[in-house]
Amino acid sequence: MPGPQPGRRFAPLVLVLGGLMTSNVGAQPTPAPNTLTDAERRDGWTLLFDGKTTAGWRSYGKRDLATGWQVVDGALTRVGLAGDIVAANEYANFEVAVEWQVPKGGNSGIFYRGLEGPEPIFRSAPEMQVLDDAEHADGKSLLTSAGSNYGLYPVPRSVARPAGQWNQARILVRDDHVEHWLNGTKVVDYQLGGPDWLARVKASKFAAWPAYGTAKRGLIGLQDHGDRVAFRSIKIRVLP
Repeated sequence: MPGPQPGRRFAPLVLVLGGLMTSNVGAQPTPAPNTLTDAERRDGWTLLFDGKTTAGWRSYGKRDLATGWQVVDGALTRVGLAGDIVAANEYANFEVAVEWQVPKGGNSGIFYRGLEGPEPIFRSAPEMQVLDDAEHADGKSLLTSAGSNYGLYPVPRSVARPAGQWNQARILVRDDHVEHWLNGTKVVDYQLGGPDWLARVKASKFAAWPAYGTAKRGLIGLQDHGDRVAFRSIKIRVLP
């Protein structure tokens, strides 16, 4: 994969540290969890999680939210057997930001442009991996480490923070262009449906699922992979 490239709209200043492109986002004052700054409101951001209730979320393929997802200490948390969950609306072009935390060995994911139907969401939606790289077996491969486009596009090493710490993730989707950012560093940059994408999908397990990565708009989801995982400060802005 080509090396990470500087961001545009949301990274006006880019620094090169240790060979990785990083934005100046980390240098800005950190707002309280589950809130929006005045600047974010002006830029069109809205919250997908209020930090107090599970309003706006439901189990994939269901009307209601399974009780295995609860609000714990201001975070939407998978505390028991629950299944994947999705936000209420579908999105085409957007930027979504999420803070996530896993325990040792924890595994989850953030889905986007998912299609709802009889098949699991991972058979249609690309996934940004959420993982404790140090303790989970998937952390041995950059293709399945935290921040990767799971199984297709790898990430640089040592971008994710250790288990128990909060990680800041952002996903930008505009037409067929997708970027993954983790802790201020762009870690993935690819074109949905492009020649490189198609070749990677053909060589992966996703080749068995014709709908994978084909939707022009779809659901944003959070994965239940059997482990405890917490999400907060989930916010989105729609792009032209």
